[in-house]
Amino acid sequence: MLRFLAARIAMLVAALATAALVIFLVLEILPGDPAAAMLGVSATPETIAALRAELGLDQPAARRFLRWLAGLVTGDLGLSYAYRVPVGGLIGERFGVTLPLAVLAMLLAAGIGIPLGVAAASRANTRLDAVLMGVSQLGLAIPNFWFGLLFVLIFSIGLGWFPSGGFPGWSAGPGPALHALILPALALALPMAAVLARITRSAVIEALGEDYILTARAKGLSRAEALVRHALRNALIPVVTILGLQFSFLLTGTVVVEGVFALPGLGRLLIQAIGGHDLMLIRSLVLMFAGAAMAVNALVDIAYGLLDPRMRPA
Repeated sequence: MLRFLAARIAMLVAALATAALVIFLVLEILPGDPAAAMLGVSATPETIAALRAELGLDQPAARRFLRWLAGLVTGDLGLSYAYRVPVGGLIGERFGVTLPLAVLAMLLAAGIGIPLGVAAASRANTRLDAVLMGVSQLGLAIPNFWFGLLFVLIFSIGLGWFPSGGFPGWSAGPGPALHALILPALALALPMAAVLARITRSAVIEALGEDYILTARAKGLSRAEALVRHALRNALIPVVTILGLQFSFLLTGTVVVEGVFALPGLGRLLIQAIGGHDLMLIRSLVLMFAGAAMAVNALVDIAYGLLDPRMRPA
């Protein structure tokens, strides 16, 4: 198992290095000059050249990439072109919003989708199954930002139960902070919960038809006991796979949902960096999103071995 973990970590590091190179090259070939964008159309060529030298943009691309890569290893992400402050500090400030939002959304998605999928599978081809799958189909058809707008209209403007936007900060206490994250987390979670419900239903139905379930029933276990003790654990393997894959979509969803709820998170910071042509900040943010998705996929591989001993390396 330790050899498997070491190999998986080495693959993750290699994938991150490759992603860093791709991100740098893509941003290099995009049109536009960050220095000219910061100074505006009235700037003289001399002023633009001076700012390019100050930002290090006059250096060869290979040197700038190696310097950025070395900074990633040491934790020095450089200075933001637009804000003129360390990129690490900017990301750290916004990280305290996006990470709890993503974790809360994943917990809500799993807490809603998996039980609904199990309930539908336990009553397969009945009216309850049709209703639950119909609701999940609705969740697949509606984008998360539309859920966010709908929640604002109903629960913020209409009922006044939740704030329509903004974030009070964790200094105000965990209660007010989580209260501000409930609606955006739920908007992110519902489409993901719909996918989990349908995958869970299919996996549980397939597991219930296996021979070991028939053997468990023959030994005296009820259908519910066989479902909980045996079928559900094996059915969770494809569900965990979908959780890992959906995490990437969850990260991209935060970019839109944070804009809807005016949350000062990483997604909103990325939009601002793109608008300001802040390449240094864009590189680090995109690599962070990519690295988070890769890390979750690595954790999914490790979870396989915990859920199914047959998948553990010898």
